[in-house]
Amino acid sequence: MTSEQPDAQISIEDFLAMLPEGAGKLNEKMGVELVEISAERVVATMPVAGNTQPYGLLHGGASVVLAETLGSIGSGIHAFGMGKMSVGVDINATHHRAATTGVVTGVATAVHLGRSSASYEVVITDERGKRVCTSRITCALVPLRTS
Repeated sequence: MTSEQPDAQISIEDFLAMLPEGAGKLNEKMGVELVEISAERVVATMPVAGNTQPYGLLHGGASVVLAETLGSIGSGIHAFGMGKMSVGVDINATHHRAATTGVVTGVATAVHLGRSSASYEVVITDERGKRVCTSRITCALVPLRTS
C-alpha cells in the first residue's frame, strides 16, 4: 500500500461534523452504523432486516451501498487532508454467500492512498465471520469546491 500522508484516526463525531447538512440520508435509511474511521481503515455495520431482496436475502445493492460508504469515507478523510474532495469513479462487488438475518460488518482497508486517487478493498462478513461480499472501490481526489 502506498500513502502520501500518515494515517490519522478521527472521531466519528468530528467526521460527521465535517459533512454538509443533510448528508448521509441513505445510510440512515439503511441503518449503517460507523464503528471506526480513518483514511487507512473504515468499519461499519448494517442490519440485514430492511435491506433484503424479494427472497429475504441481503440485497446485493445494499452490500454495494455499504462498500461505497466505507470507501468514500476513507478516501474523503484522505482527500480532506490535502484540501481535496473524493468522488467515486469505480466500484465492483463479488457476492459470496447469502445473509438472511442479523447484522453484517464491512471493513474497508486502503490499498492505495495517492495524490489523485484512493482505492479500498471492502470485505463484508456476517455475524459468524463468514465472508458475504468482497468489493473494491476507487475514488478520484479532486480540488475541494468552495462554492
